[in-house]
Formats: sequence, structure tokens, C-alpha cells
Amino acid sequence: MNAEERLRAEVTRAALAIGAPEGFEPVLERPREHAHGDWATTAALVLAKALRRKPADISRDLVAALDATAAGVAESAVAGPGFINFRLDAARLAAGLHGVLAQGRAFGRGNTGAGRAVNVEFVSANPTGPLHVGHGRQAALGDAISALLAHSGWKVTREFYYNDGGGQIERLRDSVHARIVGAPLADDQYHGEYVKDVASAFVTDLAPRLGVSEAEAVEHVRRRWRDDAGLRDDVRRFAVAYLRAEQDADLKAFGVAFDVYYLESSLYSDGKVASTIEALKATGHTFELDGATWLRTTDFGDDKDRVMVRSAGKGGEPTYFVPDVAYHVTKWERGFTRAVDVQGADHHSTVTRVRAGLQALGIGIPQGYPEYVLHQMVTVVRGGEEVKISKRAGSYVTVRDLVDEVGRDAVRYFFLMRKGESQLVFDVDLARSQSEENPVYYIQMAHARLSGIFRVGGISAESVTGESVDWGQLGAPEERELVKAILDWPSLAAGAAEALEPHRVAGWLLDTARLVHLWYHKHHVLGEPEPVMRARLALASAARITLANALGLLGIAAPERM
Repeated sequence: MNAEERLRAEVTRAALAIGAPEGFEPVLERPREHAHGDWATTAALVLAKALRRKPADISRDLVAALDATAAGVAESAVAGPGFINFRLDAARLAAGLHGVLAQGRAFGRGNTGAGRAVNVEFVSANPTGPLHVGHGRQAALGDAISALLAHSGWKVTREFYYNDGGGQIERLRDSVHARIVGAPLADDQYHGEYVKDVASAFVTDLAPRLGVSEAEAVEHVRRRWRDDAGLRDDVRRFAVAYLRAEQDADLKAFGVAFDVYYLESSLYSDGKVASTIEALKATGHTFELDGATWLRTTDFGDDKDRVMVRSAGKGGEPTYFVPDVAYHVTKWERGFTRAVDVQGADHHSTVTRVRAGLQALGIGIPQGYPEYVLHQMVTVVRGGEEVKISKRAGSYVTVRDLVDEVGRDAVRYFFLMRKGESQLVFDVDLARSQSEENPVYYIQMAHARLSGIFRVGGISAESVTGESVDWGQLGAPEERELVKAILDWPSLAAGAAEALEPHRVAGWLLDTARLVHLWYHKHHVLGEPEPVMRARLALASAARITLANALGLLGIAAPERM
């Protein structure tokens, strides 16, 4: 039982002793002001109605009934209309570090998921060009959410959904053709330098297959393009495969890997779209109007019904949300009763429609399925000016541009330091700076400084187990606050996983790094009297472990020196 659990148990016992109803569970939280203590409870306010007494009177009785020794409390104080603040005994508080040292890399892990399967889909970029910074933010979010869920005991499958069909793929094909034959590009075609690379690679691949020179291969394409559907399809397939490989290289540079790549085209070739349409018709939630088939999405909370299959006069094709419904049916059939989709905020309109289609089929009731994490786009700034284009991509900044310029760790942290639904300004100059103003540098320096203590002292950090440590030596204010931050890590990680909010981890890292630097500057470790040095080495090791664990969840390195 840790210090928090011990205190909660004793507050519960004291509350029952003064008449609280059976089953009462007090809430403990950190006071906003460190000077107020280590923990606070509103138990008296909660009990006022049941006990028909003033909260201030209940607070005083609770404090009187509390066994301070059993609770590990050095001081209790009633504040305001019924708050109780507790300051723990320094030794009892710091003794929690023993468990940190024992668990090491496992410290903070939970088992909320209990091994259940969850599918996390993210990035899912169209294979029409390099990944832009919006995809990068999504990659960082999805990867960190996956790591947090795995950290909480879920069996996570990371999935990338390739939209390898439709009009944008036809535009890509025609753009590559224009680059091959030297024709002008239309305004709605792809203008980036990467299209030239695709065109050049196609010609290099085609020439030996035809047994001709590359110049002759270009003429072959020029002559046969209009009448040779096979050639056009060959260019389309080659371009998609080439850019898929390029995107994989972008993701590798960013340190992101997927377990499953799912092709949209397979939904059609495998008959999943057709079978989903028929299944929806069988539910009684569809109707015919003006030659089109509609889904009555208003039955499931939408503001109006939606066309599911267009009329014959408009092509007779399914509308864009139907393949998404079919795709999520496959997730459900693959055993993913929980699915998380990380997407850009421009997908907001699809959320209700996809969920409505699934609920009509009896999937994801009553909870929302899938769960959506929507993020805003990224503005890149250098020298105070917005950067809008990339030579490689033509009209946008790529993830690779940022990684090459400031490094993977900085890109990941900056993408994760704000809540996904908030706008993000990526300041390249700040991300490159080696200063306290750069948050990722500041955090990594904290870990490096802690590592340096052991390196300079010739001490293995792994040899510090917490045995025979006088925890009462860690009573200075800077030490108490750092201890509390470390011990709060498991609940912080659990809350971030439950809310699907990695920015909480980024914030905890920055706050804890500040505490590390403050402690490092105010308190020596090496050369102090043996009891003090042993206790501070234990604190340094526990802080080092916890920083590394948190950085790892965000996919960021924990350097030994900088």
C-alpha cells in the first residue's frame, strides 16, 4: 500500500467512525498551492448532506478521528468551508520511491485493458505525395496514443488505411504522365518535385521491359497514352507503389511503424462495400428518393438523412462515407470491439455518419464506435514568418523537412505538447535551439544531468535499489515536490490513456524536468554524508527512470549526456 492508498484508507475509516454511510469513498487530490500540503480532500463537503452538519464541523471531527501515525500524516489543517489539507511525514512520502526503483521500466504500467484488443488507425494518407506536417502531427498522436494504451494493458494494433482509389489517384496518374512527356500540368494536378521523381523512375523501369532506350520509352508513352488503358493502369499502379514506399520512408524517419496496412480498393474487390449496402438496406433504416438510396441517419442523432448510393443519373456509386462504414465493419469482424481513429479536424462531418451506419447494423451500441481523436493542422514558422512550401512537395511542408531540420525528438514533442484539437504553431528556430526555452531540450537535459551524477560518481544507476535508505533525508521542499511528481506518474499515465490525450504526458515531463533542474542546482548528491548521498542517489535514479519511461511513451530518446 503506497502513501496515497494508506491515507485514503485512514480517511475512509475516520469518516465511517463519525457516521459516514457505508460505501463512502473519499477523493484525494493535490492542492493547487504546494504550501498547503501534499494531499487535500473535500470529504466533509461531500458528507454534509448525509450527516446534516456543517462541512467545517465535519472537517474538525474527521481530523480528530484520524490516526495520523497510521495515515503517515505529519500535519492536518482545516481550510475554507470544509477542505482538509494533509502534509505527509517526509520518510513515509519518499518511501514510495522504493517501488519505483524495484519496478524500473515497468513503473507506471497498468492493466485497465486486461489484454483486450484495440485498433488504432492513424495517418492513413492518400498515396499521392510525401507526408505533410498535418500527417506528422497525426503520426505522433496516433503512435503516442497506441503506446499509452499498451502501457495500460491493451493489446494494440496500429493500422494505416490507404485510400488507393478515386479521383485523386487518377489526378496523380495524369500528373505523372504529364511529367513523363513534358506536358504542362493542370491547376488541379500535383506540382511537387516528387512527381518528376516518380515519372523518371517509371521510365527507367519501363525501358528495359520494352527493350528500348529511355527516350524511346517516353515516346512509347506519348503515342499510346490515349488508347492504351493497360499503360494508364500501369502508371497508376507504379505511382501509388512508389509513393507508398516514399511515405513508409517518411514514417521510418519519424520512428513510426504499423502492424496492418489496409487498402481501400480491397473493400470493393472483396465485395465488402456491396455487402454492407445490402446489410444496411435490410435493417429498415434506408429509403429510396429521387432514384437514390438514403440512410436515415437521423435515427442515430444526425441533423438530416444522408444519401448512401447516388442515383443512376449521378453515377450510381456509393457516397464517400459508405466505404468508411464497410471498413469499420471489417474492424469489428476482425475482433476489434474497440477502435480509435486519429484524423484531421476536416473529418468532423464523417463522425456522425459512420457511427450511424454502424449503429444501424447493430455495431457500437450503446457506446460510440469508433472513438475519434480529431486534430487541427500545423503552421510552421521560421524567423517569425510562416513557411508554406517545400521544394520536394511543392505546396506544403513535409514531415521529412522538419525531421531533417530539427530532429525527430523535437518534432515529436512539439506535435504532442498541445491538445490535438488546438491549433499548433511549430517554431523551427525554437525547436533547433539548445536552451531552456526549448522544452524537449530542457527535458532531455534533465535526464542527462541525472545520468551524469552516476557517471561522475562511477556508480551504476541500476545498483541503487532503495534498500537501507533513510527516506527521511529527503525532506527539503524541492525534494518533496520531485518525489510527489514521480509518484504521480502512474495516475497521470492512466488518465492520459483513458482520455487519449498524450499532451498530458508532455506537460508532466516539462513540469517534472523543472523540478529536477531546481533540485539539481540546490542540492548536491556526491560527496555528501553517506545517509544523505544514499537517499539522493535513490531520488536521482527514480527520477531518471520515470523521465525515461514517459519520454519512451512519446517516442522520444532519453539521452545519457548532451
